Amino acid sequence: MAETFRSVPQMFLRRVEKTPDREAYLFPEGNGWTPLTWRQVGEKVKAIACGLRALGLGDEDRASILSATRMDWILADLGILAAGGATTTIYPSSTTADCLFILQDSGTRILLAESREQADRIAAKRSEVPDVKAIVVFDGAGSDDGYVLTLDALMEKGRAWDAANPGRYEKIVDAVRTDSLATLIYTSGTTGRPKGVELTHDCWLYEAEGIDELKLLNEDDRQYFWLPLAHSFGKVLEAAQLRIGFSTAIDGRVEKIVENLGQVKPTFVAAVPRIFEKIYNKVTTGAKDAGGAKWAIFSWAFGVGREVSKLRLAGQEPAGLLALKHAVAHKLVFSKLHALFGGRIRCFVSGSAPLARPLGEFFHAAGIVVLEGYGLTETSAASCVNTPEKLRFGTVGAPLPGTSIRIAEDGEILLKGRGVMRGYHNLPDQTAETLDAEGWLHTGDIGHVEDGFVKITDRKKDLIKTSGGKYVAPQMLEKKLTVACPYVSHSLAHGDNRNFVSMLIALDPEAITKWAGAHGLEGKSYAEIVKSAEVRALIAPFIDEVNKDTSAWEQVKKWEILPADLTLEAGDLTPSMKLKRKTVEQKYRSELDGFYEESAVRL
Repeated sequence: MAETFRSVPQMFLRRVEKTPDREAYLFPEGNGWTPLTWRQVGEKVKAIACGLRALGLGDEDRASILSATRMDWILADLGILAAGGATTTIYPSSTTADCLFILQDSGTRILLAESREQADRIAAKRSEVPDVKAIVVFDGAGSDDGYVLTLDALMEKGRAWDAANPGRYEKIVDAVRTDSLATLIYTSGTTGRPKGVELTHDCWLYEAEGIDELKLLNEDDRQYFWLPLAHSFGKVLEAAQLRIGFSTAIDGRVEKIVENLGQVKPTFVAAVPRIFEKIYNKVTTGAKDAGGAKWAIFSWAFGVGREVSKLRLAGQEPAGLLALKHAVAHKLVFSKLHALFGGRIRCFVSGSAPLARPLGEFFHAAGIVVLEGYGLTETSAASCVNTPEKLRFGTVGAPLPGTSIRIAEDGEILLKGRGVMRGYHNLPDQTAETLDAEGWLHTGDIGHVEDGFVKITDRKKDLIKTSGGKYVAPQMLEKKLTVACPYVSHSLAHGDNRNFVSMLIALDPEAITKWAGAHGLEGKSYAEIVKSAEVRALIAPFIDEVNKDTSAWEQVKKWEILPADLTLEAGDLTPSMKLKRKTVEQKYRSELDGFYEESAVRL
């Protein structure tokens, strides 16, 4: 029987004991990567945990982490859990107002911040968060009054506390209950105040067990990790690593992803769909721009790759002439894509938002497996996932072992299992709305099950209902455009209570500027380029492609190119790269209203 645990810190201590000298993590330092063994990680976590107890952190007391993804985030999180506390996650891009709300609502006692800059904006509002007794910074100096202290200083306190309380650390770990609060994740949300999702130790233990049982990863894998650890998608992989024992190269800098992949040569990477969209667009646009023989070879290779993909999905391998052609296609085309990812990738996992089916098929044709999964913060991230042995594009796979699924009469997906949250923090009414009396979580997603595979069609609240009473799934239209057009970064289909569907379109600055330079618009600013008649003529055929094979009421009748890309920094996207629909619609309200002012369109 597989090993079972009562808590995450118990699972962590067992990992340290079981494989003390194996590589646990690598992190960037200077011009290279510094490795840490499980033994070294264990020593650092113990010092942090004891330091937190020395500062007064008690059982299930909240300690918040306000930081981008980095090695210190992992150490701090494990230290909080091993101290018997519960981690509250805060995105580093959060406004000061949102940070203060989360600190107040969670009752945070200690804040661990990435930098002195992050710490100072909270320290300046110290009177508004009286429960916060200290701030620990990963980078930068402490304060003269001791309210802000460095991570090294915290660890020094911890070693002294441990020496004065021998054996106490291990007893604290042993005392953590399975149903104790482990993590409080405030959903980034597309509207309104964030809600604190309460996840117990058992939630993460279950997720680790489920991923281990699927055999997606093994002890010899190396993960490249860049996802926000304030998001459940990142957290679930942290838990899985403790159980399985693979190593992780960690660096949250998105701009470093491609460079880092070539350096650390991972076997496994988790990512959001936008990453795959950008790679797909860059690869295909580059091949088209090369033209001539290069484009012909590229197209031929992917034709061969699609034939091989169909065979492999049916459990067969190419033979004879097809095998020979595939070997040539790999050498001339596919090997370059594999090299971009470091040359050792066994699989990617895509989550957090829907992955367009053509993207999965494209990468599979090149011999790169992208496994789409599905889950919510409220289900500790992983509820369903495709596997290499059981893969169907356009679906999110089958439920993890131990997760049950039900489709409600209106098509909403309901989930039940150990991964489901305890509830929303301090929000009993909203908890009751989402978790019914039988323990089923109402996801808000619309979908159905095909031969055991779960297919998500849209968000219940995002469905557009036109003034003619017709329902439209906006994400379907948006995904079609993003895949069809390499110049589009984001789009928003609009039309709720309107008499037709319209669309706002944001173009990728790098891609459209490069195109403009080759089409007589060199030297123009981004805003000038996207306003030009040439660019509108470029995008128009792709709108026609979106409208192809769709019902009349689903078709995009009017559209506009936005003067700027939609970005996280501008507040248009959540930290997990999802579109903030209400925010964007409000921001461009005049453009949307203008579509309908003199419309004579009839559906």
